[in-house]
Amino acid sequence: MVLAMTSTPHDALFKAAFESPEHASALLRPLLPPAVSAAITWESMTLQPGSFVDPKLADRHTDLLFAARLRDGGEALLYLLLEHQSTNDPDMPLRVLAYELRIWERFREDHPGALMPPIIPVVVSHVPGGWTAPRSFEELLDPHPSSIPGLAELVPRFSLVIEDLAHLSNDDLKARALAAFPKLALWLLRDARDAKLLLDHLASWATAFQEASRAPHGMQALVRLMRYLTLVTDPQTFDEFRVKLDELSPESKEATMTAAEQYLEQGREEGREEGRVATLRKQLLFKFGAIDAQHEARLATASPEALDRYLERVLTATTLAAVFAE
Repeated sequence: MVLAMTSTPHDALFKAAFESPEHASALLRPLLPPAVSAAITWESMTLQPGSFVDPKLADRHTDLLFAARLRDGGEALLYLLLEHQSTNDPDMPLRVLAYELRIWERFREDHPGALMPPIIPVVVSHVPGGWTAPRSFEELLDPHPSSIPGLAELVPRFSLVIEDLAHLSNDDLKARALAAFPKLALWLLRDARDAKLLLDHLASWATAFQEASRAPHGMQALVRLMRYLTLVTDPQTFDEFRVKLDELSPESKEATMTAAEQYLEQGREEGREEGRVATLRKQLLFKFGAIDAQHEARLATASPEALDRYLERVLTATTLAAVFAE
């Protein structure tokens, strides 16, 4: 099975919640047709190495590969492509097809001459307002294959399974056979970008926070959830959430405090870096005059180590290029 995410806060939380085969299988089981779900030996799921995303998107994507055996199928495997989406993508079926080709190509390299495993694509969406993009590859074709007799059999044909969080209620999410942490992750993915929904629904999730805090590695899980909130909400909303959660679930207080401290420390670090950049820019302007676009871009994207070098060089360099030389 493949679990693909991006490196945005949404994707980091999704990965933390569902990279475990136990959590991923609990999410996937009810989403598939009953006969397909029954054919899979879910307890055989194992995490596999590999990345199949578009190289152009590599800086925004990571993906997880799970493999599961089929019941009564001997060594037969089934892959599921579990893709996380926070925005509608009109080319989603095309992207999925590209992922599938990469998976099959690598399978061919590892198993020359063997028949290839089926791949079932599943999209978990928390697009505000719901998923409205195409759900099948045929929707991307014009004319539609069904409009010409015999054409459908000659072109790729598959559909996506869409788990649309925007249309699931709190009760729907709570009814899932998931541990508390992945349930909370799905809820926050759905509601965290809307401050009113987040705060209005918090009371109904207090018990889940208590349950998560008592689970193995519960503190780590709660810190992940709080850390996600610091990244996708404004400071006022996060503070309101933290105060309300402390009242509803005292067991979560340590985690909220830890996440808040990390958030503040990050702010201090970013402030220090911004101050160093501003200081270096002033020195460059004073010594060399205007800074061209190329060197301005280098300055804006400089790592802490690079800034150290530039600050040292500006004291003795005779040209702007000498400051930024590799």
